Order: sequence, then C-alpha cells, then structure tokens
Amino acid sequence: MVPRDTGEPSIEATLLAQFAQGAPDAAQALTDLLAPRILRYAARMLGDPAEAEDVTQDTMLRLWRIAPDWRDQGVSPSAWAFRVAGNLCTDRLRKRRPGPPELPDLVDDSPAADARMMQAARVRALEQALAGLPERQRQAVILRHLEGMSNPQIAAIMMLGVEAVESLTARGKRNLSAILAGQRDALGYQDDD
Repeated sequence: MVPRDTGEPSIEATLLAQFAQGAPDAAQALTDLLAPRILRYAARMLGDPAEAEDVTQDTMLRLWRIAPDWRDQGVSPSAWAFRVAGNLCTDRLRKRRPGPPELPDLVDDSPAADARMMQAARVRALEQALAGLPERQRQAVILRHLEGMSNPQIAAIMMLGVEAVESLTARGKRNLSAILAGQRDALGYQDDD
C-alpha cells in the first residue's frame, strides 16, 4: 500500500533518491518493496508469469533510468511504477490474439483434495471472468480488490479522477457478477446467499 502523504518524502522516494546518488543497497531495498507487487499485478493483468516477469523487469529498469531526474511528480514511485506496468501490460494485451489468457493455478495448502480442486476451479473462473472485462475495468478491479489499493491510489496510477475509478470498479464488479452468475452451482456456491 502506498503511504499517505505527510509532507515528508516517502520511503520509496527516499530510496530512489539514494539510488540516484549511487547507493546500490537502496536499489535492492526499493526492488524488494515494489517488484513483488508489480509482478502480482502484471501476472493478473496478463495471465502469463513469464510475461509478468518481463513487465516487472522493464518497469524497474525504467524506474532506475529516471532516478537521477526524479522530481515530485505528484505521485509516489510505486504509483508511477504501477502506471508504467499497466501501460506495458496494455501494450502486450493489444498485441495478443483475442481470447482469455491461461493463468497459473494458485497454490492452496488446504488438506482436502476436493477443497483444493474447488478452490482451483474458483480461481480459474475468476481469472477467466477478469480476462473477459474491458482492460480499464480489469485494471481497476485488480488494483482495488486483489491488490487492496485505495481509490485515490488507483486514480493516481490510472491517471483518472477518483469518481472515474469508482465507476470503473463498480461496472467491473457488476460485469464479473454477470459473467460468473451461471457458475454458482458448479463452483460450490449453491448455499451462499
């Protein structure tokens, strides 16, 4: 989560400035802070772990290149990185043929095999439903509900107003519900209200 603006430089901005001044430890610390989040986001956007790694690496390289010239741009380095990663994902998605991406199964450590299979089916259904959303709705839903970001943080990343983010997220959730509506029984949600 991006820290609230307290008037002080964020830890991200401080680390980026330290890197620009030649501190390699700062680069590692900032990478440790940002790269896993960018990787998760890109994997969800693209549905391909290898492509997500490429996007993450390219995003971090771009961040390192701008480090010497970094000025307060009204966004934190993490918001800037998510924006760049989102743009890179969009570029890759546009180059693909139409069709839902294949996503890796998420590992579930629950002991029961049937529970693992049901969870895997639910994850696949969600990932396929996400792939069916328009790109901007998918981006907003992933950032809000899977990455846990606030609407103002998402607005900074997507370069939109907070109201536009709220609208995209709401439409995305409605579209997900519509896509998944016919799968309630198959996914084991028949007892849920």
